[in-house]
Amino acid sequence: MDIGTISMVLMLGLLVLLAIGMPLGMASAILAVLVLVMKFEPALLSAPWTFGDGILTGRAGSGPLNILAQKIYGLLTDYVLISIPLFIFMASLLERSGIAKDMYSSLNIWLNHTRGGIAIVTSIMAVIMAAMSGIIGGEVVLLGLIALPQMLRLGYNQNLAIGTICASGSLGTMIPPSIVLIIYGLITETSIKALFTASFLPGFMLASFIIIYIIVRTQLRPQDAPLPEPVEGEPRGWAKLALFGAFMSVLVAGFSAVLFLRALFFTATGQNIDKGDGVDPIFWGTADYVPWFAGLVAISLLLIFFAFGRERTKTGWDMGKGLVPPIVVIGVVLGSIYGGITGITEAAGMGAFAVFVIAVLRGEASSDLVWDSLMRTLKSTGTIIWVTIGAAALAGAYTIAGGPTYVADFIVGSDLPTMGIILAMMVILLFMGAFMDWVGIVLLIIPVFLPIVQRLPIEEIGLFGELNPRHVAIWFGVVFCMNMQVSFLSPPFGPAAFYLKSVAPAHISLTDIFKGFLPFIGIQLIALSVLLIYPPIVSLLLP
Repeated sequence: MDIGTISMVLMLGLLVLLAIGMPLGMASAILAVLVLVMKFEPALLSAPWTFGDGILTGRAGSGPLNILAQKIYGLLTDYVLISIPLFIFMASLLERSGIAKDMYSSLNIWLNHTRGGIAIVTSIMAVIMAAMSGIIGGEVVLLGLIALPQMLRLGYNQNLAIGTICASGSLGTMIPPSIVLIIYGLITETSIKALFTASFLPGFMLASFIIIYIIVRTQLRPQDAPLPEPVEGEPRGWAKLALFGAFMSVLVAGFSAVLFLRALFFTATGQNIDKGDGVDPIFWGTADYVPWFAGLVAISLLLIFFAFGRERTKTGWDMGKGLVPPIVVIGVVLGSIYGGITGITEAAGMGAFAVFVIAVLRGEASSDLVWDSLMRTLKSTGTIIWVTIGAAALAGAYTIAGGPTYVADFIVGSDLPTMGIILAMMVILLFMGAFMDWVGIVLLIIPVFLPIVQRLPIEEIGLFGELNPRHVAIWFGVVFCMNMQVSFLSPPFGPAAFYLKSVAPAHISLTDIFKGFLPFIGIQLIALSVLLIYPPIVSLLLP
């Protein structure tokens, strides 16, 4: 059977199976078998009593089946895959401990008298949580439990509150360590560290767009975000700013002291000597950094003792100390990756251990906490793994049948310009994202689309600037993640809506939730447009 017919049957079959409610993993596995049969042994369909020609049935463990088994085995035994359950476990510990609640309280203290401050706090908290674990569903649920009642109690516009929580809560798709980027890197054999680096600016750009929208909207429509009643004796204006400065001085002093001791250790042991041969020096660990870190510590201490004073510093610390544990976790995870200390998997393990240690120090660790977190990790990981197996089987079968080459030749051979081809891909990804889980999309669609993008003229990608040829796969990975960011809010099956509905008050319906998404979907599409118009944005932090 020709590959064009197989492609049509595959597309229609996938839509039908998903429409009747079959899980994606099972639907993908069934279609994988069907693709192999249609391509290599169609007699099993036309005359099943003959058992075909034996290509599939007569030589089990060889030929296409052997190639497919090797592809699935190679994917599931990749060492980086272990980081996914570790990040999920870390997020589960965070959600069940009081770390996130204290972080929200500290942020709220600094911004509670700013117009739209609670919504801004929610977005900032989402960014911090995304930088800790990269899990999406848990963030939306946690923000729905902590922030939604607070905003509704203060009289915030319901649509603004809903949209802020779900749009901000799905930032884990873009901000490292993103599990979406990890899976993309595994499938495409792209450097995950490079993907993390490239997604920094687009991720924080999107977060900035959300915060700017909140500020502008609440300034134009003050009734959407009423200010809380002032509390007697609460610091305001310059007094609060001075307290925040004192708190930041303590943070900078502590952080700089750790880096100073680290650089001093590497200098004393001779580990930061330039070895040449293409070996990069230890990040922020060479002797040149010792005086800089020492100077930062000295300046911070001078500010604490002589500019702000001990009393103000103590008060500022009490107001902001809820931010310290998340900052420590982010430093452990991202610092170990970019500091060249560990890889992605080891950083995930260190992060999970750091969260557990913090929970112990806070007196919140218990067997129930660990058991509940492990059970959630098991369920979430099991879902991802089964979808991965099914989708990898289907992608592998379609690849063996020659599908990607057929699609690539069809698209590249069309009369569409380069940006027309890319825009068509974006429409397909956005459409698939409204109906399918991102795991299935990255396993089914990316192996087909990425080779096409790599064959396009590099100078015609984007409207301004020129993308580095070495960064094409990285750029497309960041663009894909931005598409999946939109998919979390896209009706009719936007998962963020169902996550929030599970914890929202009864009077808030799914229709209300999707209605609140509309302006934030527009913001996400603007951020996606920036990536398409100016692709070099992903290369600004890359070597």
